[in-house]
Amino acid sequence: MKEVFMIGIGLTPVSKDAQSSPVQLAATAIEEAIATSGIEKSRVDALFIGNMMSGMLSNQAQLGPVIADEVGLKGIEALAIDAACASGGNSMRLGFMTIAGGFHDVVIAAGVEVMNCVSRERITQALATGSDWATEGSRGESFISLNARLMRGYMEKYGIDSHDFGHFSINAHANACTNPNAMLHKSMTLDEYNSARLLTDPIKLSDAPPVSDGAAAVILASREVALDAMRRGYPAIRVSASAVATDRLVSKDRWRDLELGAVRESSGKAYAQAGITPEDVDFLELHDAYTIISALSLEANGFARPGEGALFGMDGEITLEGRLPISTMGGLKARGHPVGATGLYQAAEAYMQLAEMAGPNQVKNCHIGMIQSIGGTGATVVTHVLENSFI
Repeated sequence: MKEVFMIGIGLTPVSKDAQSSPVQLAATAIEEAIATSGIEKSRVDALFIGNMMSGMLSNQAQLGPVIADEVGLKGIEALAIDAACASGGNSMRLGFMTIAGGFHDVVIAAGVEVMNCVSRERITQALATGSDWATEGSRGESFISLNARLMRGYMEKYGIDSHDFGHFSINAHANACTNPNAMLHKSMTLDEYNSARLLTDPIKLSDAPPVSDGAAAVILASREVALDAMRRGYPAIRVSASAVATDRLVSKDRWRDLELGAVRESSGKAYAQAGITPEDVDFLELHDAYTIISALSLEANGFARPGEGALFGMDGEITLEGRLPISTMGGLKARGHPVGATGLYQAAEAYMQLAEMAGPNQVKNCHIGMIQSIGGTGATVVTHVLENSFI
């Protein structure tokens, strides 16, 4: 398997009122990624786009060729990937595989979502197609109600109070305040967390991410291309692991033990590929779409024991100065969660950390970062490990 590197990134500010179409927004991020990598467009072999809802909300499917044409890459291999909230992460996974397998030398992995172009009701319906429609979405379930059920079960089993999840949101908001691309530049106190509007008991507005628009892109390259980029002064970050695992889409069939099994399987494969353990990870960009998912992800990834994930970080362990910083640029909770693009925001932010380009959000002395995207409520999980090593 050939080595894979990231050599450039592009991000648009996450917002609630994008004035561009998904095609235009994605093109902006891709053009920036190409510029920051220093490569010529003629060297790009393929373009993979993560997106969930463009066909439903913007009446534009076939994003691969239409975006390739928009950025002057007409004719290359180009396609869109839908894995619900893990769409962006899986576009990076596909790019990784084509380079690792020797098919391509330069690939653009991008993601885009424009959600605020329709009513909140329509957005909720479209998002619900990422659950099992026959038994969940068609019966009025949403990701809010599904996560609320999961959170209630966790609280009952382990004797956890709802306010015990507050530090996840507080940390994310604190980090978003110094991220120029974040949607929510507003700090949060525990009192504000606790007094937030109730959505579906026990999920509050402070437990959930905002409905967001945005696009992100990264340039993936072979070792030879990355070496050339480094000689010309462009940072190269090694992608040392890429792994995907899946579980049953029907959530009630997976939650009996309150464990995210696909998270455990995906990270386990990634640890083995990279030759590391959880103790080696310097920061984690987890899928903090809901605070309960943060707690369960910390457990399934091996950072906390069952029942202790909700309490992990109460003493500052998850802050930028802690032993496992998470959501270092605001995470899904406060940077925002433009569904199909989220995995690429995570990748770009990890690149910034490892290349020491994160400014006031910089995690000091970091060498290994892990990013993870979750589709549905744990049905598709993609994990990547990145290192600032050229070995």
